Amino acid sequence: MLSESEQVFITALRAAADAWRAEPADTWVWRLWDEPPLLIAVSLADPQTRSGLGIFGVHLIDGRMRGDRLHSQLYDLPERPSSVAVDSTGGPSELVGRCASWFEAVLRKPVVRYEWLHEGAVYADRYLFADSGEGLTQRYVRSLAPWGQADRLTAAGHVHGKGWIQTAGLGVPDRFVHVRGDRDQAVIPAGVAEVAVPCSTSGIRYE
Repeated sequence: MLSESEQVFITALRAAADAWRAEPADTWVWRLWDEPPLLIAVSLADPQTRSGLGIFGVHLIDGRMRGDRLHSQLYDLPERPSSVAVDSTGGPSELVGRCASWFEAVLRKPVVRYEWLHEGAVYADRYLFADSGEGLTQRYVRSLAPWGQADRLTAAGHVHGKGWIQTAGLGVPDRFVHVRGDRDQAVIPAGVAEVAVPCSTSGIRYE
């Protein structure tokens, strides 16, 4: 249950959102564990592949707003702030403005999908904010990759956890797809072609 002041805040934030110059995203508001802080969040996704790219939101409590990429299940703020982190204090009207500006900035950040191909199929991809280079999510399919590549990457240390190959070891991607956000702010490696690829041409299944 939202308090009266929180309801006023959400109403003002929704009004500010009408002026955002950004593509839409799924949004929600609730209180974590039925107690402060109040959580306001957006979920970024690739509309082409239906892949989730991360949840970004703010925690509001006692005149303080803290925002960043959130844990996908607990919705906690990360211990180490990312490049989009915000921490601000102020009165209700100040925080509404800062909160609105932060969400618009996140929604406008350029997101691209790098792809690596072998024998005409995509065997790996990586989503990232193309202005800062900060990674969002990645995939690697051993059965589609060049023979022996996974073993070489593992030996070189490009592996995490229980054998999860890290795409950082693949070098320059073969192509990229602009997913959302301000395309003119994207920084792309020289020589990497931009394409619009229907899902049916990809070796990776997006479900």
